[in-house]
Amino acid sequence: MYFFRLLCYCFFLFSPYTLMAQQPVQTIRGTLKDAASGDPVPFATVLVKGTNQAAIADSLGNFVIEQVPVGRYDIEATIIGYEPSVQSGIILSSAKETIIEFSMKENRNTLNEVVIKPVTDKEKPLNNMATTSARMLSVEEASRYAGGFDDPARLVASFAGVAGGIGNNGIVVRGNNPQALQWKMEGVEIPNPNHFADLATFGGGGLTALSSRLLANSDFFSGAFPAEYNNALSGVFDIFMRNGNNRQHEHTIQAGVIGLEASSEGPFKKGGASSYLFNYRYSTLALIGPLLSNDAAVRFQDLSFKLNFPTKKAGTFSLWGIGLMDRSGQEAKTDSLEWKYQKDKETEEVKQFMAAAGLTHRIKLTDQSYLKTTLAFTTGGIDLKSDSLNRQLRHIPERRINSYNTNIVINSLVNTKFSSRHTNKTGIALTGLSYDMHFKKQVIPASALQTVLDEHGFSCLLAGYTQSSYSITDALTMNAGVNAQFFTLNKHYTIEPRIGFRYQLDEKQSLSTAYGLHSRLERINSYFAKDIINGDQPLNRDMDFTKAHHIVLGYSRRMGERMHLTVEAYYQHLFNVPVIKDSSYSFINLQNDWFFNRKLENSGKGRNFGLDITLEKYMSEGYYWMLTASVFDSKYTGGDGVWRNTRFNRNFMFNALGGKEWYLGAGNQNTLGINIKVSLLGGDRYTPVDEPASLAVQDVVYDEREAFSRQNHPAFVTHFTVNYRVNRKKTSHEIALKVINATMYKEYLGFQYNYLEHTIDKYSEATFIPNLSYKIEF
Repeated sequence: MYFFRLLCYCFFLFSPYTLMAQQPVQTIRGTLKDAASGDPVPFATVLVKGTNQAAIADSLGNFVIEQVPVGRYDIEATIIGYEPSVQSGIILSSAKETIIEFSMKENRNTLNEVVIKPVTDKEKPLNNMATTSARMLSVEEASRYAGGFDDPARLVASFAGVAGGIGNNGIVVRGNNPQALQWKMEGVEIPNPNHFADLATFGGGGLTALSSRLLANSDFFSGAFPAEYNNALSGVFDIFMRNGNNRQHEHTIQAGVIGLEASSEGPFKKGGASSYLFNYRYSTLALIGPLLSNDAAVRFQDLSFKLNFPTKKAGTFSLWGIGLMDRSGQEAKTDSLEWKYQKDKETEEVKQFMAAAGLTHRIKLTDQSYLKTTLAFTTGGIDLKSDSLNRQLRHIPERRINSYNTNIVINSLVNTKFSSRHTNKTGIALTGLSYDMHFKKQVIPASALQTVLDEHGFSCLLAGYTQSSYSITDALTMNAGVNAQFFTLNKHYTIEPRIGFRYQLDEKQSLSTAYGLHSRLERINSYFAKDIINGDQPLNRDMDFTKAHHIVLGYSRRMGERMHLTVEAYYQHLFNVPVIKDSSYSFINLQNDWFFNRKLENSGKGRNFGLDITLEKYMSEGYYWMLTASVFDSKYTGGDGVWRNTRFNRNFMFNALGGKEWYLGAGNQNTLGINIKVSLLGGDRYTPVDEPASLAVQDVVYDEREAFSRQNHPAFVTHFTVNYRVNRKKTSHEIALKVINATMYKEYLGFQYNYLEHTIDKYSEATFIPNLSYKIEF
């Protein structure tokens, strides 16, 4: 109620300006490029649909349309020889120029009497060699969709086949472990870019350091991805940063209950082509601590930047980077009568950091080819100290983690457009892996810490690929390629073919199919785990890649200009999965076991199959909606060869989201938006507790023979967002209330031994996150 009153007060505060302001205007500008070669498309016509305002691009493909009233528009680009392209739902605010990049696809049909209508296809990925299971991630959607929370990782949980959490944003793609997803930035694999990464689940965290203010439109792949992607098993998040405005300086400041954020962009000098862009966030969750699932003290900050330097003859250089620092922890209760669970007598302090930075160079080799090379540096680390109090209130060490990983990456590719029908991309990726890891844990209660891992060294992952997109006929396109990897630590290698076909039935319908062999290394510490009792030699140094065959069948249909239907059936066969011999244990279900130290063998299997359906109405006439449905089954075998449900086998997921915008004020220059998302998901899987064994040792002991045989009740989760934007002459103001888990759904977090009642209690918590914020752009 407090947040609602404050929001209403802010609406009232702004209303006088709303009534008095004249209609603000803004500039739309951008570039047009050939989708295959990246070359400029000159002299195209760019039209702001619904108005009479348009422009002709210059010889370098640049266009400028000035004095456009603020609002939301569709922008259309047309030129003879290329298929028309429409970017829909582009929002124009008074404070910032809108910069658009069109990717134009050459029209192979030479019959003059054939007219191709412009279509809005937001489903189409940026990567033109993707056949199926790929979707463009719109930055504007990340800030608009309820539940997105300006976090791309949470946004993709709205897509078919993707499940996410509330307390953590781990991305479960088609029943796969979140760790099986690869994060890429500017073409380079980066460490998990989440704050508080890998604490609740490997591959997840609390909130990504990727601010929507810095990102360009990016791609998300959920299976059978192109050959250029190596070391990825379930999916790929292929992220790009946008260039800053090179004509004028623009700034944003935002303050909310979870922290502060500031960003700035502009030219280095007036009239120059170079630009800068950066974003900084500082946050503390102290204001909403009582609403979270624990009482941990939490602080975090992150910084992202991109510097862009076009030259006349030497190509374009860009320097980019991202970094984060986190601190979290909890204090033990000093009254032993309050020690209900183990966590009540534990003190923990965690410090984490992550950074990635790179220098990218792109230069034109010929009229139809370019070379793109990136030299990058990535690093990440965690310092964890966990103690428990004894009856004398003395701190007894329980766990210690000091782990630091640093990678040096060289990425280079050549893209060549041989003809309007054939484009090829060939490249290499060399990654040097440096590690310094020290893990200790208490094996016997009240005993000294034992070393689980003590290793430092250097290894390499070498990869190369070639892939082509070839139009066999005007209706049939083939995307084919091969990727190869070699891991120098144990001399294992893999060669992975990828192929896909898309057949255009008519101007509205298409069929597609794709196959790919994919693989991924496990976490580097698992290769050096040591047996505490029987020796200090690495147990799993010879562990092979985990691999999977992906097969996808897809159907796509445009149902009018603003509506789209996608249906995909898929099958994934996982093999070479690390398991423990004669056990139900499998790395498929790995969650957050930092101290794993058992012998593994690559004999496990898994299978995921299902059906994903998306029906979407794009933003128009002030509203949008999207319905997604996924039904699937996810099974695995451990070292005992028995097929069981995986930890992530929810069986079904349904999402309904939508929103409405109202244009207010004397010139309709202000916007009130309401967005909501409702999800129904199958319950979490869990392993039943062996109660007699648990009571005997006063700790939770699971019955691993019945691994993941139980399932919680279905989850019903609701998120919503309300925002009000006031556009003035050169500034814009926005008040927003964004709520995660408005229905207070309690997530299953495991079992705990109750020292007071001597029982085993199921542990569930409701994480409720409201963020009331004010933003000014100028």
